Amino acid sequence: MRWLPIAAALLATLPPIASPADSGAAAQAAPAPAPPRAAIDNPHVRVYRTTAGALARVPPGPGVVVSIEEGSLGTAVWMKNVAAPSRASSMRGAVVVVEPRRAPHAAPPETGSKPGEGTFTGMSFKTMFENERVSVIRARMEVGAREGFHTHASDTIVVHLSGGDIEDTADGKTIVNRWKRGDVEFEGLGSSHSARNAGGAVDVVLVVLKPE
Repeated sequence: MRWLPIAAALLATLPPIASPADSGAAAQAAPAPAPPRAAIDNPHVRVYRTTAGALARVPPGPGVVVSIEEGSLGTAVWMKNVAAPSRASSMRGAVVVVEPRRAPHAAPPETGSKPGEGTFTGMSFKTMFENERVSVIRARMEVGAREGFHTHASDTIVVHLSGGDIEDTADGKTIVNRWKRGDVEFEGLGSSHSARNAGGAVDVVLVVLKPE
């Protein structure tokens, strides 16, 4: 009968059916996801870019989790152990994790200033929360905003929410940094600079580390 060779030809084109044992072996062979790579790693702080669903893979320890996802953009919480998410469970998508390290800090310079204490125009600073390890601040630079020359009294991590173009002058050199959402920068204790917004409004979360 003509249908027999046709059916045989169709069966020959089908992929082999994997047995349950084969499927189990393949699942066991899949490598474990790698832990997130630190965007900043120095004696005072580690900073990771990851997702809320992958917090369990971040090295354990206390820290700040900042959402950089639409819907919860700029939300920040303190967690006693960022690798055991509870308070961050309502977050979805991309996050930045800031883990302060217990390391000796130099004494703040006499001329140092905290965020919002220096000379500036077109900028706003609002404290979100504070504890014995960090002060977390929501800050904004309006179009054309300027921040006068100042010296940082604390190590500060800047988490960019909106991105934007900021002209920065330090050590006699001026550059324009073009930040994107989720970018992070470290402004060390004792470092000095001035800044000008060279583009649209810029929103950030500042995580200010407190000395041990």
